Amino acid sequence: MSGRFARGLVVGKFCPLHRGHQLLIETALSRCDEVVVVSYTRPEFARCGPDERERWLAELYPMATRLVVDDERLRASCLARGLPVRGVPHNDAPDDEHREFVAWLCCAVLGTTVDAVFTSEHYGDGFAAFLGRYFGSHADTVGDVRHVCVDLPRNAVPVRGTDVRNDPHAHRDSLSPLVHADLVERIAILGGESSGKTTLAQALAQRFGTAWVPEYGRELWEQRDGHLRPGDMPAIGTRQVELERQLGRQARRWLFCDTTPMTTAFYSREMFGHVDPLLERLASRRYDRFVVCATDIAFTQDGTRRCARFRDRQHAFYLRELAERGWDFTLVAGSVDERVDEVASLLALS
Repeated sequence: MSGRFARGLVVGKFCPLHRGHQLLIETALSRCDEVVVVSYTRPEFARCGPDERERWLAELYPMATRLVVDDERLRASCLARGLPVRGVPHNDAPDDEHREFVAWLCCAVLGTTVDAVFTSEHYGDGFAAFLGRYFGSHADTVGDVRHVCVDLPRNAVPVRGTDVRNDPHAHRDSLSPLVHADLVERIAILGGESSGKTTLAQALAQRFGTAWVPEYGRELWEQRDGHLRPGDMPAIGTRQVELERQLGRQARRWLFCDTTPMTTAFYSREMFGHVDPLLERLASRRYDRFVVCATDIAFTQDGTRRCARFRDRQHAFYLRELAERGWDFTLVAGSVDERVDEVASLLALS
């Protein structure tokens, strides 16, 4: 079907957003003056939450109107607009329930209608017909909603969302690096000063042919000759997470993180007596696995570290903090090779 449209609609779970979805969105962008992209799912899928989906769509398609909802986001939108609160339909709900929900989102939440809907599914004709009827009775629009079917046999992009979810690393070529970065498993390496965590992170990255994330706080400390301000601490935590996302685009299956914002929160409390609320939230960032380096190696003073007693106190902080949060961790000891082998054995079970 040829022709151009004023406003097109693309709807999907995008769990995760793969190149088949991107073909659909990009086709709509090439055929429409405006494009509305709606994403929702119930239940949610691991690593594909609304924040991730919103970020993927915003970075890849900033020109599109985007609406990513779950129950919490939808409730806030309803309250802000004085609308009755409703929830996201279950993925297994009848087709007409989903069609009515999307039509309602367009009219009530976004305040708009569309004249084309883009899908790669057989249900597209019925979806378009339902939207046309709904808009005619709720928004006083005139004219049909057209269905544009894109790559129905999946010849251009032979990929299925279920397959990607089951093994995103085997289908890496079907994902934007931006998306794949959020699907790699993040392994947090924690430990007191001079406990070998940086050496371990580098050695693990080399063993597995993947990327590792350096400790930004240490880099900034060295640049500033040890002079940090309270306002630097949340910025350090934010930058640490940004580096994880950037380097995650280069990672293969695992990303080894030399520290986390939890460490920055520890130093903020030690240096300034408090932790900024933003940094507190960042310190709660979950990782797939936590590895804590034991203090069984000799303390080495490199000019920036404190002392062995401080290292012991910091080590105790990690053990206590992880236990209080209910986060499982693995304590590794011995030589670098022994530690690498222990983590490798752990990852082989995942």
